[in-house]
Amino acid sequence: MLTLFFNAVVMSKKKVFLGILAFFVVIQLARPTRNEGTVPTATAISGLHTPSPQVYNALQKACFDCHSDHTNYPWYANIQPVGWWLNHHVEEGKEELNFSALAAYPAKKAANKLEEVTEAVTEHWMPMSSYTRMHPEAVLSEAETQAIASWAKTLQDSLNASK
Repeated sequence: MLTLFFNAVVMSKKKVFLGILAFFVVIQLARPTRNEGTVPTATAISGLHTPSPQVYNALQKACFDCHSDHTNYPWYANIQPVGWWLNHHVEEGKEELNFSALAAYPAKKAANKLEEVTEAVTEHWMPMSSYTRMHPEAVLSEAETQAIASWAKTLQDSLNASK
């Protein structure tokens, strides 16, 4: 009797495991659309003001994956539901600020976004620690932080003066 019960429990656990495994295999077929624009547009950041190579490179390594029309996806983005979570994160980042569309923003909005950029990098809440843990190369040096802040402040002042 005990053997029969034990066999039923083992079979039940096996079915649950196989069901979970099947679920994870099936969800791999539902992939989000990737944020992989390749051609800079007229509305990109360079449409307002071309940053220095130091600033552009710092923005590219620390900001563009979530705040532009081109994301460099890590290998684990191919595994669902991680890919869904990353896609959602990128969509939220682009809603907040999209460097690929900054030149299309009204001057007041662009100036406000640039003020937020200055605050975000100088107060070190961007790039997010959850991002830099997986992308240590995205940690900004103090020189990069100051270069971005100076560039954003200069451009913000220019936009505010043109209003």
